[in-house]
Amino acid sequence: MTPAMTCEIGLEARARQSLGSSSGAIYRMVARALEAHSISGDTLVDVGCGSGHLWRSIGRRFSHYCGLDAVRYDAFPAEGEFHLVDLDGAQWPTTDASADVVTAVETIEHLDNPWRFVRRLAAIARPGGWVIVTTPNQLSALSLVTLVVKKRFSAFPDAHFPAHRTALLESDLQRAAREAGLNVIEMGYSLHGRLPLASWHYPEAIARMFPQALSDNVMLVARKPGRA
Repeated sequence: MTPAMTCEIGLEARARQSLGSSSGAIYRMVARALEAHSISGDTLVDVGCGSGHLWRSIGRRFSHYCGLDAVRYDAFPAEGEFHLVDLDGAQWPTTDASADVVTAVETIEHLDNPWRFVRRLAAIARPGGWVIVTTPNQLSALSLVTLVVKKRFSAFPDAHFPAHRTALLESDLQRAAREAGLNVIEMGYSLHGRLPLASWHYPEAIARMFPQALSDNVMLVARKPGRA
């Protein structure tokens, strides 16, 4: 078995804590970015793909889907290409400069080395290709209140450890992208946020007025220099 295929039991258990999916609001956030920038193409590489729900949301824009994760879920699309990989490892079973779009949806917060991770995402993207990364929004009202009251960000309680390992600010995402040679195009927000100390969520119309404060998740949209 190759190093890229060697996934320890602890790693698989951590990966399975996510149940292989994210919220619909996060997938819609990614879809809005693709629509806003008229992004489509041949190959989508979905890093930390889980069950492949992102492909079901945006697959019409691409002809080929490649998913990478520490565990293969039964619901992964039959038409997709899948690679088992430790995303904290230095070697991935992918070809550099091969993807029109590389996504990492709610994955980077699970890793020990997010800076190396972003460099790998950038390497997979073709010149002119796109890299999209989403993660919990540490600057939301909910997260900041939780930080003051409980001395930790809202998405990083003890119950989510060791799956949620690394809390990143928007500035961290931007710095990692630029260090990897990417041009930061925009920061986006899920427009879906929970009220502090409650189980309710803000109406989307209100969240649109204050997207950073009232969104539970944030998105980096970056592009690799070069001819598309």
